[in-house]
Amino acid sequence: MIIKKFQGKTENEAVEAAKKELGNNVVVMNVKNAKKKGLFSFMRPQLLEVTVAVEDETERKEIPAPPVRERSITEALGKIAPIVERVENEKKEAGKSPDIEEKLETLQNLIEENLKRPEEEQKEEKTSEKKEENEEKDELSVFYDLLYKTMSDNEVDAEIANQVIDETKKTTKPGTPFDAALAGIYQKLILKFGKPSCITPAEKGPKTVFFVGPTGVGKTTTIAKIASKFSVEDKKKVALLTADTYRIAAAEQLRTYANILEVPFRIIYTIEEMESALSDLNDFDYVFVDTAGHSHQNSEQKSVMGSFIHSVDGTVEKEVYLVVSATTKYRDLKSIADAYSEITDYKLIFTKLDETTALGNLLNLKLYTDADLSYVTCGQNVPDDIEEFNAQKTVKNLLGGKR
Repeated sequence: MIIKKFQGKTENEAVEAAKKELGNNVVVMNVKNAKKKGLFSFMRPQLLEVTVAVEDETERKEIPAPPVRERSITEALGKIAPIVERVENEKKEAGKSPDIEEKLETLQNLIEENLKRPEEEQKEEKTSEKKEENEEKDELSVFYDLLYKTMSDNEVDAEIANQVIDETKKTTKPGTPFDAALAGIYQKLILKFGKPSCITPAEKGPKTVFFVGPTGVGKTTTIAKIASKFSVEDKKKVALLTADTYRIAAAEQLRTYANILEVPFRIIYTIEEMESALSDLNDFDYVFVDTAGHSHQNSEQKSVMGSFIHSVDGTVEKEVYLVVSATTKYRDLKSIADAYSEITDYKLIFTKLDETTALGNLLNLKLYTDADLSYVTCGQNVPDDIEEFNAQKTVKNLLGGKR
């Protein structure tokens, strides 16, 4: 009797390969998923492994008595015959169940374990199995190294990348398929990002939304995009205010957007004017407030901004969004985040995703500040180039996928 294993995309494909080599009289002993091997095995489709047996007619005619190996197989089959019969009976009584599947797996193991092979052959197999296990460990290490390099290339901070990989190693056994390890890291990163937290309506009165951030990040354009969405698409009553009295061009730019959208616009110079404007706009749904873009190291300007933001406390519902560019160095982003944290709590908006190929700063700043991500922008077009933050799409990019 000959026992061999064949692989194929389907059971029929594997059986056909067996028949081609061994003839049409093959008997299928077991079917299971083939073990994937190699560094990039997770990219290959899953194959089925079929174990078949066939009576060797040629050897039976030419040799009067079966050799030791054939006799051992016969004895092994004799030992497992009752198991086969019991399995078949259980199939008839209960249908194909997980227990029966386990016994069919045991059936194959009994066949293989009872094959009497020379000691040298057994030693060679043990050495081969040990070598294969070591190769799997080595390949998994190579996989983690490749993963670290990929995240590093996408400018994920080294400390964060190492933390993610170390967390994965603790829950991954040696020999784990790479697709399983990769799926684990993918889910872990999505959980670290969390769900986006975007602008929501107030329970009563207008939701007052302040936009803060350094100069040159596209804050005013971002406000126009969001205002357009709520005014044109959602048919909400929207008003635009600016407390940026330092840059005339910024105020005029926002005025132009307000005229296009046909929504109210005001320039605010004092806290009293802020209070008056909110009183006049009491029946509106949203009031978006642009603030002065300035150096986050300017203490006087930060103090003035804080006064404007907190002047509405207890009067209306408010949200604050820190607008930063994805192209800014992580070291500078931390400094910016720290400066605005001294003023108020905030959510994060990232701009200029179209101007960089590395999105690691989104993860870096999210974990550094523990602030919710909300919107991302990827161009100058109003109102099109803005969307809610998408964790799945970002994580794919961080792990080497294309945007």
